[in-house]
Amino acid sequence: MNGALSAADLELLRKDFSANPAYRLAQNAVTQVAVDDVAINREIVNSTDHFMSTLLDDWKVTNQERSGRCWLFAGLNLLRVGAMKKMGLKEFEFSQNYAMFWDKIERANYYLEAIVETAGCDLGDRVVGHLLDSPAEDGGQWNMFVAIVAKHGLVPKAFMPETHSSRDTGPMNSALRNLLRQGAKSVRAAFAAGGIEAARAAKAEVLRVVYRVLCIHLGTPPERFDWQWTDKDREFHRDGVLTPREFAERYVDLPLDEYVCLVHDPRPSSPEGRTFTVQYLGNVLGAPPVIYLNVGMPLMKDIAAQTLQGGEPVWFGCDVGPMMSTEYGIWDARLYDYAGVYDTAFTLGKADRLLYHETQMTHAMLFTGVDVLDGATRKWRVENSWGADKGKDGFYTMNDSWFDEYVFEIAARRSALPADLQAALDTEPIVLPAWDPMGALAR
Repeated sequence: MNGALSAADLELLRKDFSANPAYRLAQNAVTQVAVDDVAINREIVNSTDHFMSTLLDDWKVTNQERSGRCWLFAGLNLLRVGAMKKMGLKEFEFSQNYAMFWDKIERANYYLEAIVETAGCDLGDRVVGHLLDSPAEDGGQWNMFVAIVAKHGLVPKAFMPETHSSRDTGPMNSALRNLLRQGAKSVRAAFAAGGIEAARAAKAEVLRVVYRVLCIHLGTPPERFDWQWTDKDREFHRDGVLTPREFAERYVDLPLDEYVCLVHDPRPSSPEGRTFTVQYLGNVLGAPPVIYLNVGMPLMKDIAAQTLQGGEPVWFGCDVGPMMSTEYGIWDARLYDYAGVYDTAFTLGKADRLLYHETQMTHAMLFTGVDVLDGATRKWRVENSWGADKGKDGFYTMNDSWFDEYVFEIAARRSALPADLQAALDTEPIVLPAWDPMGALAR
């Protein structure tokens, strides 16, 4: 009567399992090998080729290693395409470490300012609790990437190369979390004793230490550098001494301020054609906020495909884990037959998976190709940032069914939208709570 499992209940469960030979067969298989090897749909593996009607990439993939910098890597991989063309290079990378350094210090300032704003709230307040839970994350969003480039510029990888801590951010982030939570306590105490000016003075002291920690782990960002290179035809070029912002202005050929974030959020509370933002989602104070425009999936696919066919890769955000094979380099919504292995139905659709915390944006990557037949998209070429030893030399093929279920966001030019949706971008956004899954990529 009290809901506890009785001995009779447990006996029924045991008999139910033992009575079915298929369950015992599944047990024999899954106790010996990984469940994905048992559940793999060979028909999909054998029928998915990796050829595209539009293919843009002709370069090697990058590797974010043990860090959550996918959004930065995807953004920089997008920008390096034009930079390589401008400089006549076969291979080139912007410094991901440089971009992360400035995101970390800007994010610390953003976080501490949020602590100042909520200093009058109880520690048990859900917003305060959310802030305290995630003070030093690696993740981020498209608008946050644009904000870093606009304020701090970019440098070639050689001028701020990877370090042990940029490749494996765990220990550094642990120290930052400790310092920022400690800083949150001192900022709140200063606010209680002397108001907002005292709180900001305490914040400045915390930031001084955070900057020091970042320099120790990541190196000191260059203020200027002497840029010269030899192109793929072995011709030498010298561009002189540049600041990072000058370098970005010279070698980024995309109008980043024209890009907007389109999302597919099918929850009933998220109407199409409306803009959204997430409370306390950002990094650079004073930069344009993170704004999403909710659109239908057919329009999102159409814009992504047309952009690729026009010669430009597409930055996107998704829930990367489900129905993925790094061995075969495939994503497909039916890649694994878990229902067959477990003899049960998995019935949550995309909207319900969001509502019941079964899905969220977890990874950002780059579309570099698409396969279109008779006007309909069939497959997508994906440049990941997990190194060349996963997938097909680091690239993946995403079948259209997976796009429907697990892609949530793309960055696109405002001009790609129909007139009514361009106008919708200028409306006041609905503010989602700080813990909403639409903000998960930054966590």
